[in-house]
Amino acid sequence: MQCVTNKGAGAGLRERKKQATRAALSEAAVRLAAEHGAENVTVEAISNAAGVSPRTFFNYFDSHDDVFVMMDPDVGERVRRAIRDAPAELSPLDAVREAMAAELAEVERRHEVWSLRAKVFQKSPHLLARGLGLHMAEERDLARTIARRIDPDGPGGPDVLGGPGGPCEDADIELYPRLLAAVAGTAARVAIEHWYAHSPPLTFPEIFRDVFTHLSAGLPQPPAQTDDRPSDGRTTES
Repeated sequence: MQCVTNKGAGAGLRERKKQATRAALSEAAVRLAAEHGAENVTVEAISNAAGVSPRTFFNYFDSHDDVFVMMDPDVGERVRRAIRDAPAELSPLDAVREAMAAELAEVERRHEVWSLRAKVFQKSPHLLARGLGLHMAEERDLARTIARRIDPDGPGGPDVLGGPGGPCEDADIELYPRLLAAVAGTAARVAIEHWYAHSPPLTFPEIFRDVFTHLSAGLPQPPAQTDDRPSDGRTTES
């Protein structure tokens, strides 16, 4: 049993080191690109700034552009796993909200880097286009996971890319899972943009949950603000 425990601890440590190296590479790339432009930043420069070799860079990213558009390639799978493992009594909307809110906490922790990344994308249309392509693929996979949660035996099939229910069979995914997946992505974007624009005394996850509260209520028009209400719509304590 002791051997098994040590093995598991070692595997966890290795995974954390890998995540730290990937984060260091992506942060170095974004900071250099924000200053010099993505097209003018080499793999060698990124690797040097992160304190690793170019060979190590290619252990984490297949190409120069990937370091900008795939800062955390596991986030989609973590969200889908959380939705699959969510308590059965949670509605699909609530399961998606909680899964994505947990990930937004990490975005908040690294908000400076994510903000710089957005500026890099604005100056490099080809990166923006590639990022949008990846976002659409993630949205499709999320829709498939939602469909499976609603109806495990439905026509969507297992939510494994390339397996039954894969990209060629997306027509089998019903309207509601598609809509919820698309709305969830929009909710995340709106929450992040609101946080950056207004700097309210709330975290990303809190704002995101507020967005979903509006969605759950059917998007009725909120009451008019008064002087004692902050910009996020919450009442203040007297």
